[in-house]
Amino acid sequence: MYVPGKLHDVEHVLIDVGTGYYVEKTAEDAKDFFKRKIDFLTKQMEKIQPALQEKHTMKQAVMEMMSQKIQQLTALGAAQATAKA
Repeated sequence: MYVPGKLHDVEHVLIDVGTGYYVEKTAEDAKDFFKRKIDFLTKQMEKIQPALQEKHTMKQAVMEMMSQKIQQLTALGAAQATAKA
């Protein structure tokens, strides 16, 4: 949702620092805060990226194994049904 607004004091802004807390800072301090936050989040993403890729690879391997087992069970069931007929 977009709500137009106007700032009465362009030198001071309220920023959300998390969990419902707001802090009044100067515009320059707010820029610094968000730059540090972006840097922190970027480092965290880079840190978890290898683990995420490993988990994705493991998921793919499990999915392939399950697919093979399902095909084997389907073929075995079809062969047993043909043998009974």
